[in-house]
Amino acid sequence: MPDKMKKNKSQINSKSKFISYDHLDKIGEVALYYGFTPMKSPTVIDADLKAAKDILEGDYVDDETEQHGRFPLHVEEKIAFIRTYHEQNMHNHSQPVLLYFKDTCRSPLKKTGQRYADLEILGMSGSIAEATLVQTARAMLAEEKYLNTSVEVNSIGDKDSISRFSRELTAYYRKHINDMTPECRQILKRDPFELLAYHGEGCKELNKDAPKSIDFLSETSRRHLEEVLEYFEALNIPYVINNSLIGNRKYCTETIFTIVNADQTAGENGAKNKKGEQHILAIGVRYNGLAKRVGMKRDIQGVGISLLIKNNTTALRKPMAKAKRPITSFVQLSPESKLLSLIIIEHLRQAKIPLYLSLAKDRLGAQVSTVEKHHTPYVIVMGKKEAVDKTAIVRRNDTHAQDVIPLDQLAKHMKKLETQYWK
Repeated sequence: MPDKMKKNKSQINSKSKFISYDHLDKIGEVALYYGFTPMKSPTVIDADLKAAKDILEGDYVDDETEQHGRFPLHVEEKIAFIRTYHEQNMHNHSQPVLLYFKDTCRSPLKKTGQRYADLEILGMSGSIAEATLVQTARAMLAEEKYLNTSVEVNSIGDKDSISRFSRELTAYYRKHINDMTPECRQILKRDPFELLAYHGEGCKELNKDAPKSIDFLSETSRRHLEEVLEYFEALNIPYVINNSLIGNRKYCTETIFTIVNADQTAGENGAKNKKGEQHILAIGVRYNGLAKRVGMKRDIQGVGISLLIKNNTTALRKPMAKAKRPITSFVQLSPESKLLSLIIIEHLRQAKIPLYLSLAKDRLGAQVSTVEKHHTPYVIVMGKKEAVDKTAIVRRNDTHAQDVIPLDQLAKHMKKLETQYWK
């Protein structure tokens, strides 16, 4: 056995079977399996509030009673996340940084709505970030017995895409201004994007024929959206394009998406059905470029999702002090295997098999560095051939012995190895 492998094995055996965590609850364990780290929610400070008001100008809303179909996307919280990333030098960590917040950001603003949890990914532009957020959030929702969920998604694109779309949308509304109600005209004065998101009767018919943001996407933004949808299809996540799903153009970019309760129909403002049961369960958005807008020299690409559900199963919010230490890492070597990676993680999660992963990294060297960092005794490898064959290679790092395992048997195989290892 090579000396390096002996060292790795020794280091693993000297470790506890469990990892201690702060700020973790039972539902947050789902996020752990997808690579998220639990963290104390940051406090929104006065500087965050000032930056938010400067960015949004007259659009600032200081509570969760959203107007005209707007969603509770609080820019001051995104600013607090970015500030925390900067202050704690998270740019020196392995990128991207995946964070789970079991509590809402602590803010001096009065909150009238209810938030369940937040998931944020900072330092990543790739479409797998959106897919990871949606997959993780849907798994968390399933634990709360929301078993039939789907996704509504749209894209407003990058800065150039937003600029082109804004011009066309404004021109369209001005052309039809005589057909608008006084209320719709007032909304148009504030922001044409807000009017497009308005679900009131006054402009419902007008909005049906309004320009669509996806028709004005740059090539880069179009490809990003296509890749997000490819992940949804690979994961068998039902989705629809919702052209009226619009984020605030002053800090939102690229994709905006909601997870909805497919067992309920949308009611007024898309929030509740006629029986008052919740329809929208989570809302996510990208906010690339926000860091520079608040005065930071380096941009921090970010995307996050907030779970808005009213359910709160007591057992799922019970604090957890520790979770199982992974004995395996996961390495994907092709676009085909990357598409399947989140499916593999979910299968292993359901079997309570944690693993270390670096889905954001495409280069083999970067992923191998992650494997070596954690010194796991096993590594699961999937390349193009394995993806086509629906198999995975399970390799033992000390002997380099390996087995090819069908994906439908992988969880059972890893459970056996885990049991043997911790005896």
